[in-house]
Amino acid sequence: MAVEIPLRAAVFDLDGTLIDSEPRNRVMWRKLFASHGVPHDEALIASFAGRRGLEVLTDLLHLFPGRTAEELFDEAVSYESLPGMPPPAPVAGAVELVRAMAGAGLPLAVVTSGQRGYAEGLLDFLGIRDLLDIVLTAGDVATGKPHPEGYLAAARDLGVPPGAAIGFEDAPAGVAAVKAAGMTCVGITTTQPAAALAAADHVVADLERVNVAPGPALRVPAAGART
Repeated sequence: MAVEIPLRAAVFDLDGTLIDSEPRNRVMWRKLFASHGVPHDEALIASFAGRRGLEVLTDLLHLFPGRTAEELFDEAVSYESLPGMPPPAPVAGAVELVRAMAGAGLPLAVVTSGQRGYAEGLLDFLGIRDLLDIVLTAGDVATGKPHPEGYLAAARDLGVPPGAAIGFEDAPAGVAAVKAAGMTCVGITTTQPAAALAAADHVVADLERVNVAPGPALRVPAAGART
């Protein structure tokens, strides 16, 4: 059983929404805390999800005396190339959904808390960069998620009212940003339990059973349906 949502444009988060890179990111943040002898738990690591790393590190600078957020961020990013890091992989159904939307002529954007080079590299890895009209990254906004600035900018640049767009997110901060922008939100439980995404309008396990219907419309499993 499915529901259909009118669709004029779509805006996607990147990490955890289009590509499953969160296991690698979490290892990076754990290594950063461990290398500085800073006690940490999973709740602290999870606080990075969906947010700009520099903003989170600025909030946590009291844990790293004598260090700047920029130094810490650069250190964390340097861990990406270490041997044995979990490799990224497409979220199930994500590439197919983007291709179907592009084939239907829909305006498409990505709004990510990652840096430009990082985001462009992952989108090239997925093979969908040329299908996207706009890619907004951490350096393109003054305030990151959960602020709606990125999603509002995407709607503006795509030429659609925010209420006519659908945003896809996997983290509470991202869901909050989509909803604050006035968009319909589809939450994806790749990195968070469904309860953490309760503010989303629809919640799915991945994007395999989310598709484009005539109209065009977005077809998603109805609440309570198995995904």
